[in-house]
Amino acid sequence: MNRLRIYEIQPAYIDYLSEFTPHLFHNKKAGQNNERKYIGIVLQINGHNYFAPLSSFKEKHKKMKDSLDFIKIKTFAVINLNNMFPVPDSQVINFDIKTVKNPKYKALLQREYRYIVMLEETIIESAEKLYNHKIANNKTSLSKRCNDFLLLEKKADEFTK
Repeated sequence: MNRLRIYEIQPAYIDYLSEFTPHLFHNKKAGQNNERKYIGIVLQINGHNYFAPLSSFKEKHKKMKDSLDFIKIKTFAVINLNNMFPVPDSQVINFDIKTVKNPKYKALLQREYRYIVMLEETIIESAEKLYNHKIANNKTSLSKRCNDFLLLEKKADEFTK
């Protein structure tokens, strides 16, 4: 059974959490026509749900290699695990690919998900290793690219109170 599924995150939670980390962007900025949806996967780390957002595959990603904090989903998308953040259950929205109306986008999401399932163990192991590295080594270049996981866990807990 697949442990990873695709989810969205409530926009109000993104707005709240974005105050505490530079790697998080608001869903919609003033004057912006389209809303940026946070679609990604949820992992269990240190007793918290962690949301790892999917990002569009860009030209620069062709030259990049998979690493502890960066996983390519073929040429469809990437997961930047360094940008993962804790999220309370109440802020997670199930995302049903079947409901997507745009056939091209729906097909893309289906391809992404099939590949995510294939990489499930690698994604989970990398996320856990990255989390532990960040907690133990706050001064490395890898750690500096990461969100402050402990701070965000505290803020996630405060959000639910």
